[in-house]
Amino acid sequence: MSRLDPISGFPEWTPEGRALERHVVDSLRDTFELHGFIEIETRAVEPLERLAGDSDAAKEIYVLRRLRADADDGDSGLGLHFDLTVPFARYVEEFSGRIAFPFRRYQIQKVWRGERPQEGRFREFYQADIDVVGRESLPSHVEAEVAIVMVHALARLPIPPVTIRVNSRAVVGEFYRALGVVDVTAALRIVDKLPKIGAPAVRELLVDAGVSGDAVEGILGLATVTGTGEAVEEALVARATAIGGPSESLREAIAGLRSVVDAINTAVPGASVADLSIARGLDYYTGCVFETFLEGHEDLGSICSGGRYDSLIAGGGFPGVGMSIGISRLVSRALSAGWVNVTRASPSVVVVAVNDEDGRRASDSIAERLRARGVAVEVSPNAAKFGKQIQYAERRGIPFVWFPAADGTDGEVKDIRSGDQNPANPDEWMPPPADLKPRVERR
Repeated sequence: MSRLDPISGFPEWTPEGRALERHVVDSLRDTFELHGFIEIETRAVEPLERLAGDSDAAKEIYVLRRLRADADDGDSGLGLHFDLTVPFARYVEEFSGRIAFPFRRYQIQKVWRGERPQEGRFREFYQADIDVVGRESLPSHVEAEVAIVMVHALARLPIPPVTIRVNSRAVVGEFYRALGVVDVTAALRIVDKLPKIGAPAVRELLVDAGVSGDAVEGILGLATVTGTGEAVEEALVARATAIGGPSESLREAIAGLRSVVDAINTAVPGASVADLSIARGLDYYTGCVFETFLEGHEDLGSICSGGRYDSLIAGGGFPGVGMSIGISRLVSRALSAGWVNVTRASPSVVVVAVNDEDGRRASDSIAERLRARGVAVEVSPNAAKFGKQIQYAERRGIPFVWFPAADGTDGEVKDIRSGDQNPANPDEWMPPPADLKPRVERR
């Protein structure tokens, strides 16, 4: 038989990996709902013109068509969504008459993106988004609120500490225009490449885009500003003063940036820093933008990003703030770095042994009585010697084996880790709380 090769970019986890992925999803769902977010699910496909838009995303879209489509079927005109933002924008537009604003939504679904696979980057992956969308207006404090929810959500996961790095499109836009930059969006797309290609290459690209030499140095200098509190506010005012400002609107934008960072750090001390190099190349952002990095694993890139937008949704009038977590990226690094221990892959906490095949019904009855009380159980697949049935449980990490009495009555239960064995009643016995469900533990 020929060897089966994996398909690059389409991850499949072992049972332990899937248990970790499910733990992450369940934990995020709990945190989001604790903060009042409502779950939605959107369809997997959208019209191609809506997905592609004017962005570079078109080259990453998987087009939907039947393998043996009839000649007159033509192109379906549909593609698999590559993020959850585009479908959510369409959802708000379509259902705006039936949802209450401000709309607090979360969404955890798979997305598909035809980019080059590498560590932490996949072509099929789980993503988790939260957004707060208003009707006509949305208070500025929501920018900090959404980031704080994400800090809390990430803190509950078995991963290293995170830092949310915050920039403001309002601040950067004011600075760039004061420097004489005409196409601010194009300049931001170039600055967004800083982490990948470095300052010298970004300098060349800005010059090629027609940005003057002094403006280029001003842009790169601004990107070095980082910090918190009064210090970062003073640094930005000083740079604005050096180029003839700051204007009143720039002062307000700088104060707004500081306010968001301060609010995050008040909720979770040390969780956030202002970083004027954070660009977020997408042109629909209008306020604060966020990127989140794992301490000691900055090479993984941002694991949670987003920002404020005021005109993402067709026709405008639905300002929002959203952030997105790359779940599969986190799971991949957690497994490869050994951050976690999964106590067992099987949900079963007990294997009910079978004395002989004639007594299987007695074993089945004990299992049903335990399941009726919420205890996950499986019955041994065969009536082998008890040593073999214990090995069956050991291989699956199942901690208890139940031995029915010879006459088919309740019998005894054995903790195969310690060797303790005691009489038990399936209508009363419960495993220790720590054993009832599989657990994901930080190492």
